[in-house]
Amino acid sequence: MLVSKKPLVVITRKLPDPIETRMRELFEARLNVDDRRLSKAELIEAVSHANVLVPTITDHISEEIINAAGPNLKLIANFGNGTDNIDVVAAAKRGITVTNTPNVLTEDTADMTMALMLAAPRRLVEGAAILLDDGKWEGWGPTWMLGRRIWGKRLGIVGMGRIGTAVARRAKAFGLSIHYHNRKPVNPKTEEELEATYWESLDQMLARMDIISVNCPSTPATFHLLSARRLALMQPTAFIVNTARGQIIDEHALIEQLEHGKLAGAALDVFEHEPAVNSKLRKLAKHGKVVILPHMGSATLEGRIDMGEKVIINIRTFIDGHRPPDRVLPRDQ
Repeated sequence: MLVSKKPLVVITRKLPDPIETRMRELFEARLNVDDRRLSKAELIEAVSHANVLVPTITDHISEEIINAAGPNLKLIANFGNGTDNIDVVAAAKRGITVTNTPNVLTEDTADMTMALMLAAPRRLVEGAAILLDDGKWEGWGPTWMLGRRIWGKRLGIVGMGRIGTAVARRAKAFGLSIHYHNRKPVNPKTEEELEATYWESLDQMLARMDIISVNCPSTPATFHLLSARRLALMQPTAFIVNTARGQIIDEHALIEQLEHGKLAGAALDVFEHEPAVNSKLRKLAKHGKVVILPHMGSATLEGRIDMGEKVIINIRTFIDGHRPPDRVLPRDQ
């Protein structure tokens, strides 16, 4: 428990104004008004003084940084759904509690997934770009800018958690048949509602789908889950959509499949080495083979405010001497 009624809370990035205002009211809040990524040295300086660190997914809170923490750091309240940016094991060894902000980004991310699921087959970005090029559009033609219909197609969801299920509900309304791969089948009522087919074998599902949507969390077990071997199983007419984490797909292998026409297209909101985006992906995007977005899946004002409110609740609960509602434990506990 923190003794001070006004703990020093260091926030590593700019948050929505209502959240920063509330942070200043409740805590001794150190804000990042310039909204620039902090260096490792700056993060080490922050943890050496702070009672609470509020990082985001762009901050790699490594074992080195955690071991540099001063005795006052008792809580890392992540502004993010996951904690793959934090060495949770190292934090536990130092007696530092870690929290995240789950279950507030489901609908926003599912909306963006559905948007990308439409954008790639229907060539929306290509079409919009043509209208920005004066004189390039000569009018409607029966064989011009033909895309692919998604109604009646088979959607394979990799990871049928909250977001995957929300994607499935949207996709079903668009007339897609729902298939999914998970560690285990979902609740029978959910499966019945979605008329969803469970595939125990990811390989077999990949080989039979028209669209693949990646919605599983990033863990050591899902790193390059969609490997070169697995990507090669997909049909040349298939599309792949990723709004989860870039590391789940072997990006180099995906690029090769697209370059050689072994996949119809891809729509990516995340990248394996972001914020760096592979130049080959940008080239493919210019040729209409890929739709790429700068990690916008959960980027709504409402969603960011909901995340900030969860961070505040976790901090206040911890200060009051109670277990925060969104505490994250090492995977072996």
